[in-house]
Amino acid sequence: AFRAGFKASYGGGVVSCPVSYVLINFLLSVLYQLQQEAPRPKRITCPQEVSTSVFLQFHGMISREYADELLSGAEGSYLIRESQRQPGSHTLALRFGHQTFNYRLFYDGKHFVGEKRFESVHDLVTDALIILYIETKAAEYIAKMTTNPIYEHLGYTSLLKDKMVHRLSRGRTEPRRVTFQRDEKISSPLVRRSALKDTPEKQCFYEKIHNFKVHTFRGPHWCEYCANFMWGLIAQGVRCSDCGLNVHKQCSKLVPSDCQPDLRRIKKVFSCDLTTLVKAHNTTRPMVVDMCIREIELRGMKSEGLYRVSGFSEHIEDVRLSFDRDGEKADISASAYADINIIAGALKLYLRDLPIPVITFDLYSKFIQAAKMPNSDSRLEAIHEGLLQLPPAHYETLRYLMAHLKRVTMFEKDNLMNAENLGIIFGPTLMQPPELNALTTLNDMRQQKVVVQLLIEHEDVLF
Repeated sequence: AFRAGFKASYGGGVVSCPVSYVLINFLLSVLYQLQQEAPRPKRITCPQEVSTSVFLQFHGMISREYADELLSGAEGSYLIRESQRQPGSHTLALRFGHQTFNYRLFYDGKHFVGEKRFESVHDLVTDALIILYIETKAAEYIAKMTTNPIYEHLGYTSLLKDKMVHRLSRGRTEPRRVTFQRDEKISSPLVRRSALKDTPEKQCFYEKIHNFKVHTFRGPHWCEYCANFMWGLIAQGVRCSDCGLNVHKQCSKLVPSDCQPDLRRIKKVFSCDLTTLVKAHNTTRPMVVDMCIREIELRGMKSEGLYRVSGFSEHIEDVRLSFDRDGEKADISASAYADINIIAGALKLYLRDLPIPVITFDLYSKFIQAAKMPNSDSRLEAIHEGLLQLPPAHYETLRYLMAHLKRVTMFEKDNLMNAENLGIIFGPTLMQPPELNALTTLNDMRQQKVVVQLLIEHEDVLF
């Protein structure tokens, strides 16, 4: 009935009215009304004092039949008894629907029978009665809630449409798929590059999945996917910690990968997921990478041992804190940090601390296997295939970084840095095995170096 009334009011589900009107309808929904009608908990106290339990409602070791008899008087009545099948453990006996349900009850500072944890048994029973009542009275309705979602018409998505930009247009407007041709007449890498063929490839966009976490909502809330009430006393649904989208747990599986992180929710810059950061700042690459590279190229390209010589760790930590605190307003100029190795060290730290490396865990083995190929053309082609599978934000970051490192090698006479030793430095920084295994990491170090070395040397071809 609510669904039909909602359609009639809003033209088949397309919401064009102010959000306040929608809110009123949500709060009057059938599920909200059902929650209000759910039975209230009624504690059955034990006439004899039992002091061997943390539970006030403890009746000692009694049978299921006797518990059923004690609870038969009213819906929502409950007690706690010691299990006869598992002595020493507690069982919550709860009356609902003219039958008694028995649940294994646990306590670790909070009370729980499943995932949810409660301050008191009374709150646990209140929540259980709400869930049982709604699932009994509206099972068919709940099953159909996600079949006609109004997600695309309900504020969040429409607001995103103006914010979503084609970020790749700034740097990756024409991604290329290259074919490495084998030709006996082609001898030098420079000549070989001129023989490569370009074929068009479909452009990618910066998609991001929502970072949903179980959340307890204070006061009535509704799902922003199906527009239905989020019932229960605690942990009624999930909230995206990056953009704030609130949905039922079952609805979260159907929400598109269209998360647009809110800067107010991004607590830090370092150790933040790369795609999350670029979408939050509406940039093509992380501003840390842009700002550090810009500063290094301004005053550090001829610095001997650039990226190899370490800056003072306390100063690098200061740079990290500055980015986390001030974002793109962080001061990393020569007046703040005269030693360019501090800025280079901060860039390496940022890349090393990414929760998902620039070359992602999923593609790690593909790049390692490519580096092991004996044929140089096949090796480059395999690396290029791997690059095309990177998430766009990772691809753009890697492309920009490799172009920078290529320019670093052009000053080798001054900085003594070439593609090989930069590969040694950046290999473990940009590539990390999915499972932390010291032996695997040690065995793969040579291949990591080869991958980055090839990316630098053939930057103009691979990207």
